[in-house]
Amino acid sequence: MLQPSEQHTYADIEAVYKCLEEGYGAKQEDIILYGQSVGSGPTLDLAARLPHLRAVVLHSPILSGLRVMYPVKKSYWFDIYKNIDKIQLVDCPVLVIHGTADEVVDCSHGKQHWELSKEKYEPLWLKGGNHCDLEHHPEYIRHLKKFVSTVEKPPSQRYTGSRRRSTDQQLLPPRKSTDIVFEASRKVERSRRSVDCCLEKSRKSVDHQLERGRKSVDRIRTG
Repeated sequence: MLQPSEQHTYADIEAVYKCLEEGYGAKQEDIILYGQSVGSGPTLDLAARLPHLRAVVLHSPILSGLRVMYPVKKSYWFDIYKNIDKIQLVDCPVLVIHGTADEVVDCSHGKQHWELSKEKYEPLWLKGGNHCDLEHHPEYIRHLKKFVSTVEKPPSQRYTGSRRRSTDQQLLPPRKSTDIVFEASRKVERSRRSVDCCLEKSRKSVDHQLERGRKSVDRIRTG
């Protein structure tokens, strides 16, 4: 049995995409990728390689595994899920949803994703929302429906008057039966386990690097 790893999650989402493409005839432009928490990692890795993707939804996304724990300013080789470097490669519309009271992944991660997105869509900052309860906020489903309705339209018509429409507007029927929303790590419990596993590995790697640095300094001093 394969052990959980960053690369295996990339292989998983790639396999699902190939299944949609080859087994169901779905095209890039028919697919909306949805990544929650650590699921934003494989989601953005795939999105950065699909130039004709319909859209991406990032739900409480992480900038990288290391950045969840430490406010580092650059990407290190041993970091995992370096979304901060990949979000800038995504060409389709991006919706970011994040809770302002998130105690697992600070809301600043979501805000930076939105700032770095090429094609920004109106973000949703849920006041008082935590890491695993955003679906319970009425604004969540309304905003998500509005986003899907918007990206169904041709690019030239996507934002004409869209912000003036009521947030209570119902989701329009999909134009194609192959319009699919693919969720990455959608279930809360799976997300929690994945975050704990991946961040623990990242923490051990950082501690190992720091210990090597201390030993090097000690050898210099004793020399």
